Formats: sequence, structure tokens, C-alpha cells
Amino acid sequence: MNPLNVSGDAIVQEVVIQAPATRIFEALTDPAELLKWWAAEGRFTATHVEIDLRPGGKWLMRVDGKAGPGKSSTTVRGEYRTIEPPHLLSFTWIRDEEDSPETLVLWELEEDDSATRVRVTHSGLTSESLVNRNSGWPLIQSLLKIHVERAV
Repeated sequence: MNPLNVSGDAIVQEVVIQAPATRIFEALTDPAELLKWWAAEGRFTATHVEIDLRPGGKWLMRVDGKAGPGKSSTTVRGEYRTIEPPHLLSFTWIRDEEDSPETLVLWELEEDDSATRVRVTHSGLTSESLVNRNSGWPLIQSLLKIHVERAV
């Protein structure tokens, strides 16, 4: 897993996936696909996903945590800003928690002959606690990579 890269108010992570950008974009935008790979055994799993894939369309994901003695649930939601299949996807990111600000997630997919460089930038993280709370992007990219490469 890549180490966390923080620059200013943003986390920027990159991974190379041995798959076409169209396949990766599908895994990022199809609710059934997200439910398959947005999970880390013993830690969390996505249990519900809603997507209205159009600029201004809403999205929602419910994630159940498995760590520790109790079980926790988190809902994250937002609105799509940019959709340019299969190379660009951006959306707002809001956790359903008190005092959780709106931030922005940008996925950029750059394809070459046999692989795709996938960069995710999560910006608007204006405090150390926001950076820490949203520091899971290296793990999310590795889960995406495993899922997509297994299917190719």
C-alpha cells in the first residue's frame, strides 16, 4: 500500500492498475461494483450505495465498521460535479456527522498501453483531524486495484 501523501489541504494518492480506464470507471460508478470492493475484512464494508450519475446528481454510501468491541455505521454522501467517462470523476464528500464540512474528491484515470494510472485527490481538508479522518485513500485504492485486476 502506498504511504499517505498530504499536500496543503489535500490528500493525493496514485496507483497503477493493470486494467483499462473504462473498467476502473465502472467500478467507481456502479453501485453493485462498489458493494463488491469497498470492504476491508475485519474493518469495514459498504452496505448500501445510491448513485445518480450526472452532474448535480446525488450519491450516498453507508459503511458499517467492524473494528473494536462495538459496530459503527457511517454514511457519506455528496453531489457529482464532473463526469467525463472514463477519465475524470469528481464529487463532493460529506460525512453524516456533526460539524463535518463538505470536501471534494477527484478521480483522474490516465490510460496507456496496458495499465491505468489512477490518482485520487481529496481536497478541502482544512485541519489535521480532517486529514486523519480521511486518510484511508491508500487502502481504498488497493481494494480497487485488487478487485479490478482480479476481474480482468
